[in-house]
Amino acid sequence: MDIIIIFVILIFSAIVHEVFHGLVAEKLGDDTAREQGRITLNPIPHIDPFGSILLPLLLLFAGSPIIFGAAKPVPVNFNNLKPRKLGMALVALAGPLSNFALAIICALLLKSGLANNIAQPILLEAVILNLVLGVFNLIPIPPLDGSKVLASFLPEEWTFELFKLERWGFFLVLIFLYLGWLGYILYPVILVFGKIFHLDFGL
Repeated sequence: MDIIIIFVILIFSAIVHEVFHGLVAEKLGDDTAREQGRITLNPIPHIDPFGSILLPLLLLFAGSPIIFGAAKPVPVNFNNLKPRKLGMALVALAGPLSNFALAIICALLLKSGLANNIAQPILLEAVILNLVLGVFNLIPIPPLDGSKVLASFLPEEWTFELFKLERWGFFLVLIFLYLGWLGYILYPVILVFGKIFHLDFGL
């Protein structure tokens, strides 16, 4: 598939992910994202030079079997959330759940018979990319969303220790990917999703 189409799907999906973080945070009492103009589908405020452009392009040109990227994280002041601990988990989960929702919507469009020969491969790629984004972000490595979900269930002192790992987060994620651990989590999810919606991902 054309690299530009994959890139557009990925960026749009990452932006929806971040917007939903902001929307749920706003509902729970923190309007930081709204004040900073981040609750918008306009890509410009969300673009991160490395995560949104360089990383996915490097993975694409390197022929990586797993392509992902990220928009600039939406700012959230967790101290404003009510309730704070549960709010942290809900805000963190909102992003990955939005990707799973996009995957389901695209799968339903595929099964509806409304998609023509041009739209079908695009929708199938959108399903895969959104499953990758959703699963990847649920990994409990700071600063990924999974770490905030985990932190919401930990005592305060353990939460502090977990978030101290954020300075090493980028390297921990690279090690996680290099060891191929994401595939062990991701492929079963894709296979189950394919069976539920009767989609052939060619895996």
